Amino acid sequence: MAEAVAELLERAARREAPLEELRALRLAVQAVPPAALRACLSDDHLGALFALLSASDREQVSACVSILERLLQALDPLYVIQNLREELQKGLFHPDDSVKILTISQVGRIVENSDAVREILNSPELLRQIINCIGGEKIAVAKEAIKSLSRIAQTRDGLEALFVSSLLSDLKNVMATNDVVRYRVYELIVEISSVSADSLNYCANSGLISDLIGELTGDDMLVRATCIEMVTSLAHTPHGRQYLAQQGVIDKISNIIIGAESDPFSAFYLPGFVKFFGNLAVVDSPQQICERYPIFMEKVFEMAESHDPTMTGVAVDTLGILGSTVEGKQVLQKTRSRFQNLLNKIGHQAKNAPTELRLRCLDAISSLLYLPPEQQTEDLLRMTESWFMSLSSQPLELFRSISTQPFPDLHCGALRVFTAIANQPWAQKLMLNSPGFVEYVVDRSVEPDKASKDAKYELVKALVNSKTIVEIFGNQYYLRLRAYLREGPYYVKAVSTTAVEGAE
Repeated sequence: MAEAVAELLERAARREAPLEELRALRLAVQAVPPAALRACLSDDHLGALFALLSASDREQVSACVSILERLLQALDPLYVIQNLREELQKGLFHPDDSVKILTISQVGRIVENSDAVREILNSPELLRQIINCIGGEKIAVAKEAIKSLSRIAQTRDGLEALFVSSLLSDLKNVMATNDVVRYRVYELIVEISSVSADSLNYCANSGLISDLIGELTGDDMLVRATCIEMVTSLAHTPHGRQYLAQQGVIDKISNIIIGAESDPFSAFYLPGFVKFFGNLAVVDSPQQICERYPIFMEKVFEMAESHDPTMTGVAVDTLGILGSTVEGKQVLQKTRSRFQNLLNKIGHQAKNAPTELRLRCLDAISSLLYLPPEQQTEDLLRMTESWFMSLSSQPLELFRSISTQPFPDLHCGALRVFTAIANQPWAQKLMLNSPGFVEYVVDRSVEPDKASKDAKYELVKALVNSKTIVEIFGNQYYLRLRAYLREGPYYVKAVSTTAVEGAE
């Protein structure tokens, strides 16, 4: 096969390869190992393939892109940048987006190589054109450019090149293209800032983070909604949270939520602002965040109690995030009857709301009720049991009825609720005392698809791994569950058939 590749490459280099042979070459290079490809490659071959990209025939261009993708992947990044710099430069100006993506992805490879990255940093024209590609019409090209620039910024030299040189002006110029492109640059800045405190300092000194925060706290409601997602990403890192706190951004977001009462357009941005605090509470301290910003909890409850399904959905998601930690659960428990009443509404929504909201309710319930074995104190077990009982007059039957519905997503969502409580003794007693429940758990015939089989298997695994299962379920049921676990999620019992002479 390597000989065939070598022959086809020679023909391509002499411009004698018609489209049929390029198609054959595309298939052949996929089958040859990288070392064998390197052995039969020369600069002439690569130069000729890059030259063939200038054709107006789209199929020819497509074939050449696939071939080059495979060949360049086999080459050392340092070789690529030293010998094909001009071709890469031209590729960034190519009218076909697939050629631009090929070129930018190669730059991404090069900058990950410690020997080759210096060559890229000494090629400002190449970097300038990649920055311009952020402003391209096709999102795929822009995303590849963002990915490559983000990789370049992984080193101090890369940060210097992007933010302490004329390239910063190019970044700011491309932002002026339109709103969409401006947000793409903000996305890049947040991605770079999230790497380290050092990276964040470079981005902050460029003035671009201040611009983002200015838009977040400005008067345009739609812009607020877009910017809060990026600021939330920044808050996922400790240095990002510290920066936002020092700049007073968290206080500003809290004040905007307080002012939302009198804003008729608050529905545009409020969900994002509430999600921001929900994420902040989980990565920081739920208790401290809820005590310092009481408006957050108040707004979550208001939204959950509202009749607007969009607001309810965001509130339910946020409660699920907040209640995913023991500290968050304790914060919710302090609200006493208000949260208990809210659980009843969530249980009702899980049964009666439109499908998407039902799924979000089921996921939130799973998150709220789960307790890791090492955190199962008597108080916390009493709390999760009381929460479960608040969901409905017959909560176990509620989720069992959902789990028997012919909708895989809902079916799996209900199974995840059972899995969340499966290691808690009060739940095991409920399951044992519910007629036919254990039989339902070990019945493989009710799981119609792979996702359902996997979800049921996780439930069985949670039960078997519990320390109290033998004591509560008894040895007979425990052995059936353990056999299910040993056989795996997709086990099918063999049915023996007896051949009868003369039968069809």
